[in-house]
Amino acid sequence: MNDLLQAFGQALRLLTSLDASLLEIIALSLRVSLTAVGLAALFGLPLGAAIALFRFPGRRTAVVLLNAMMGLPPVVVGLVIYLLLSRSGPLGVLGLLFTPTAMIVAQFVLVLPIVAALTRQSMEDLWHEYEEQLRSLGSTPARAIPTLLWDGRFTLLTAILAGFGRASAEVGAVMIVGGNIDHVTRMMTTAIALETSKGDLPLALGLGFVLLTLTIAVNGAAELVRRWSKGWTG
Repeated sequence: MNDLLQAFGQALRLLTSLDASLLEIIALSLRVSLTAVGLAALFGLPLGAAIALFRFPGRRTAVVLLNAMMGLPPVVVGLVIYLLLSRSGPLGVLGLLFTPTAMIVAQFVLVLPIVAALTRQSMEDLWHEYEEQLRSLGSTPARAIPTLLWDGRFTLLTAILAGFGRASAEVGAVMIVGGNIDHVTRMMTTAIALETSKGDLPLALGLGFVLLTLTIAVNGAAELVRRWSKGWTG
């Protein structure tokens, strides 16, 4: 019990003293996750909207696959990207393995289906609600996409926050493709796993506090957005 209390005390000192190692890990984690989520939003929002509004052969299959990919196993994603980026892989010449870029790619692959699937559902609901009105104004599905994306911006922001929550808490894929290299690819989740296995509980607890705070903040922001979009009712 004394060892645990001592570890908590040291963790708080690391946080309050703004330990350089702690800040470096936090900064890299935020950079990787925010970049991955930004790219996922850039591609996922129009992809989800297009699947929602356009009718094409195999659309139902695409919807099912998109929903299924929301639960992609991170370690499998990490393994596939590792094979692609390894020296013997088709993209090995790029030299991206064990770099922050590789971790961004891994998180992007995990977050994209979440953003796209939630966007599709939101856009489909809005299209059913406004289709007759939009068509009466001469709008085609393609021209309606920007309008519907703007109208559903609060719901879509919640989808993006959900993607960020997935990215910031991910450990398996980034461990595989990043290698958890000190001062290069060490993130909060991978550092927690490593420091715990080494018995360095203060640093692990300090990072755990930050990650937990970040998770609560993201979920709180999602709830605020949801209430704002409904006019603070309920």
